Amino acid sequence: MSNKVEVLYNASCPICRREVDHYAKLSTRQNLSIGYHDLGSAEQLADWGISEKDAAKRLHLRKGGQIYSGIPAFVLLWREIPQMRWLATVVNLPGVHFLACKLYDFVLAPLLYRWHLVRQKRKMP
Repeated sequence: MSNKVEVLYNASCPICRREVDHYAKLSTRQNLSIGYHDLGSAEQLADWGISEKDAAKRLHLRKGGQIYSGIPAFVLLWREIPQMRWLATVVNLPGVHFLACKLYDFVLAPLLYRWHLVRQKRKMP
């Protein structure tokens, strides 16, 4: 079982892509072994054991064979990147963590997912 950190995200979402690209740049500068994967490939989804719909709904992170999603995934990712550890510490505080999870789960992630569905619908002939 590898302890390598891997991130699965929706690269077709401009907001998601911009944020994850930022983390990828920081990871590259620090020579960190973090893999960033777009959910666009069927093999990728099969490897993760996640449906395309579930993958598009939120950020996922795999470490040590375990998959995390949402704010817990962000916290683990931020802990891996030295410049982001402060944010992981703040967001992991009990009250802040609770509020961040609720905001992500019930506002941000659903909003981004609906936006994703609208963009996909526009692409269809």
